[in-house]
Amino acid sequence: MTDRASKPVIAVVYYSTYGHIGALAESVIKGAQATGAIVKPYFIEETLPKEVLEKMYAGGSLSPKYPLATPEALKEADGIIIGAPTRYGRVPSQVSALFDKTGGLWATGGLVGKFVSMFTSTAGQHSGHETTVTTTFPFFAHHGLVYVPIGYSNPLVGEIESVQGGSPYGASTVAASDGHLQPTANDLAVAEHQGKYFSNFVATFVKGKTVA
Repeated sequence: MTDRASKPVIAVVYYSTYGHIGALAESVIKGAQATGAIVKPYFIEETLPKEVLEKMYAGGSLSPKYPLATPEALKEADGIIIGAPTRYGRVPSQVSALFDKTGGLWATGGLVGKFVSMFTSTAGQHSGHETTVTTTFPFFAHHGLVYVPIGYSNPLVGEIESVQGGSPYGASTVAASDGHLQPTANDLAVAEHQGKYFSNFVATFVKGKTVA
């Protein structure tokens, strides 16, 4: 068994309109890298034109920090962590557009047995921290992806002393309806924990496959 063969490949695949998900993604990446996993960050392609984004006072998504996500990138990973803001309790159209490109993977079972987790960003405390994940479960089920929640493995998930995100399903943050709030220290800590927790979880199965 080689050291390379025992390391899980973790794809952190995210879309961020105003930077909230981007901030959480960096903490998720940091946590995953701390485990020794091979971490590959990807940005989900923007589908809105520049003119529309400018009216939304956005546009950073047109110049992503990381390569654009593709179905092949998902196939190459052992585990996939998806980050997306909520749109009425579900993922935005940009994320759905990526999902719609995975028909070939579905037909060949290219994602069957791989692991997946999610983190999100919402406008309020009751605006989709959990539903954004649960409404994505049909995609996971159809591809045979196995969802890995974090539960309350980090006590900060259950913190109630301040306005913050986080749920047993995964990390999240409260951005406010005008986006003026940024991820709290607790939000970022939970995101980093999720990256570590998920990567270590996936590593257990990757190592098991290499045992003769």
